[in-house]
Amino acid sequence: MEIANALSALAALAQESRLAVFRLLVRNAPEGMTPGVISEQLELPAPTLSFHLKALAQAGLVTTVQEGRFVRYRAEIASINALISFLTEDCCGGDSQRCITKGQ
Repeated sequence: MEIANALSALAALAQESRLAVFRLLVRNAPEGMTPGVISEQLELPAPTLSFHLKALAQAGLVTTVQEGRFVRYRAEIASINALISFLTEDCCGGDSQRCITKGQ
């Protein structure tokens, strides 16, 4: 992952409503959810939700699938895994055995 992509993803997640939307989509992966259901569950007005979904999509964290008249949003799990790998790739100087914490 490039630094610019990581910054974009982190910036998108650094807002309370967007983080809540993304976490809800992760909980409902891989099926995803329609905006109406997301709006209802998070009690977000449709225009506000649309703004946040657009930001998450631009950051590559969600994808859309057209289903007739409806659009389904899905968490892009590969992107978040790439971000996690990017953030931890040099953990403990590259010695993965040192990264294991007690209780694992």
